[in-house]
Amino acid sequence: MLRVFYALFVCLGLAPMIAVVAQESDSLQYLLPEVDAVEVVLPVAVTSAVPLQQVSRDDIERLGFAGVADALKYMSGVNVRDYGGVGGLKTVSVRGMGAKHTAVCYDGVVVSDAQSGVVDLGRFPLGNLSAMTLVMGQGGDGALHSAREYSSSTLLSLRSLSLNRTMTNIELEGGSFGYAGASFYHRYKPSGKWGLAFNGDYLRSDGMYPFTLVNSGLVMNEKRRDSDIDAFTVEANTDVWLGGGRLDTKVYCYISERGLPGAVNLYNKENRERLWNRNIFAQARYGCSFGDSWDLQALFKYDYNYSRYREISPNYSAGEQVDVNIQNEFYTSLAVGYRPLCNLGFSLAADVAYNALENNFENSKAPRRLSSWVAATAEYKLRCFKFSASLLATTIVDDVRTGDAMPLFFRLSPSFGVVVSPLDDDALHLRASVKDACRVPTFADLYYLRLGNVGLKPEKATQYNIGATYLLSGSGVFRNLTLSVDGYYNNVRDKIVALPTMYVWRMLNFGEADIVGVDAAASLRLALSEKMALMFDANYSFQYAVDVTDASAKNYRHQLPYTPLHSGSLTMSFENPIVNISYLLSAVGERYMLPQNTANNRMPGYLEHSFSLNRSFSFNRMGLRLQAELLNITGEQYEVIKNYPMPGFQWRLSARVTF
Repeated sequence: MLRVFYALFVCLGLAPMIAVVAQESDSLQYLLPEVDAVEVVLPVAVTSAVPLQQVSRDDIERLGFAGVADALKYMSGVNVRDYGGVGGLKTVSVRGMGAKHTAVCYDGVVVSDAQSGVVDLGRFPLGNLSAMTLVMGQGGDGALHSAREYSSSTLLSLRSLSLNRTMTNIELEGGSFGYAGASFYHRYKPSGKWGLAFNGDYLRSDGMYPFTLVNSGLVMNEKRRDSDIDAFTVEANTDVWLGGGRLDTKVYCYISERGLPGAVNLYNKENRERLWNRNIFAQARYGCSFGDSWDLQALFKYDYNYSRYREISPNYSAGEQVDVNIQNEFYTSLAVGYRPLCNLGFSLAADVAYNALENNFENSKAPRRLSSWVAATAEYKLRCFKFSASLLATTIVDDVRTGDAMPLFFRLSPSFGVVVSPLDDDALHLRASVKDACRVPTFADLYYLRLGNVGLKPEKATQYNIGATYLLSGSGVFRNLTLSVDGYYNNVRDKIVALPTMYVWRMLNFGEADIVGVDAAASLRLALSEKMALMFDANYSFQYAVDVTDASAKNYRHQLPYTPLHSGSLTMSFENPIVNISYLLSAVGERYMLPQNTANNRMPGYLEHSFSLNRSFSFNRMGLRLQAELLNITGEQYEVIKNYPMPGFQWRLSARVTF
């Protein structure tokens, strides 16, 4: 545990000290040339009324992230749930709220799963992403948003590369445990009126990594089994300037087959379960402006999701159990924005979604859901002050083939945000926000065999945040130092959990949670010369997330399962003409796997150290980029989820040709 606290101390202490040294060096050795004064556009993460963290394309390239979940590990307040290996399910919980309170938005349209309520982040390759943005609430950024984006506590936004010029990328990857990958990306931009991009990604891994199994003093060296994956992703994007506006379209196809390794113990080393996924969706977004005051955005999406699960076991009369689920979703949204004054804006968005689930279960309920969201927002800005407010109306109507359905649900959810810049140079920003949100029960929560409970109430959450950001910019060696700190309080009511009843487990509303925390971040950029730079990013999170349901219960005010009290990260990069080097540290404190915080339920903290090296070459009109990654270089043996061991030391090599 001392190692974790030491690492977190380094995370927060190193960057500011280097900034001071850099400022002193700059004042002694450099004479700045005369420059023309221009308006400085501050980063949106600095001026936002709510906590906002972003990973740019440059960050992805520089740090060598393998996937979306890997990049999220280095954000404050984020807890990635990882079941191990390349093919393991990866979800994200932000500020202790749970994965189902985080929505994923891909190029302006929310990705949904009405059956489970969570999205596997391993489905999205990083090769064609320009940025990832994590927003904890809505802060009024002046852009039009769909009403559905306001319905979640946290929004993870993924943005594809812009179609600004013609280019082609071909990349090959290889690594430990049978990992192999290939990707192709082609972007065609014949004129300023339209563009087309196509990309395909393939990866496979046998997932047979070694781990240590400890059971009552018995230590055994084993290999992870049934953790293989074959996955293929194809995507096509277009943008067309049409009728004074821009039309963006996307067609996405994801096909995978994987083993489900299950939990490991001394007597069960193999898990004979497999999962097949087929996900295809098509979406379109059209945006335009009318005059100087009106904006319009229209969205449409069709989503088809097929999954097939098979378990081979003598417990079944046929020797196996096969579950097939097919989801269909139709979704549309219309948003209108009006700006009567340059510093005052209003918007109104209305969304409708229809979801249907079919499966091969006996006496299947075949649920259907009609959902609507209507969001009204207002934003007022001055030079040193910005205020935003929104009101979301959510209506859910369910229907089932047999039995009872969830009663009609309606709720109004307000949110407010304010940011103030008290200094003349706009370096310091103070912010505060309040957001009400709810999580509607999923089809699995309500209707899954004997587990479902149609009487469930939606989870309700109220989020409070107060914080500050500071940006210090310079020239010469010292370029900028960004600091942020946020304190928050989240209250979750009617929490949906699975609890044992007389004979079977049932989904019940049981519980209330209080979550108090602090997120702190520091970022430093130093330009040592024209071709050499140093970059530092550090994050620290404190989360006191406790159960406050019943004062007489044994777990009253105990830390919620799998929520560390302390966590943090540090990344350092040195860019130079020879080889770019990055060091990544992820630190997670001890957690508990069950609601009672006993010694038997304690999971130790861990540190994960990784290195990334890359070098780019240019040959006339062709570019070559080579990258090597050394992950978990100390071979740390740890688990994110109990009895799901993570890989130890591993390596990965990649080569990309651009022309």
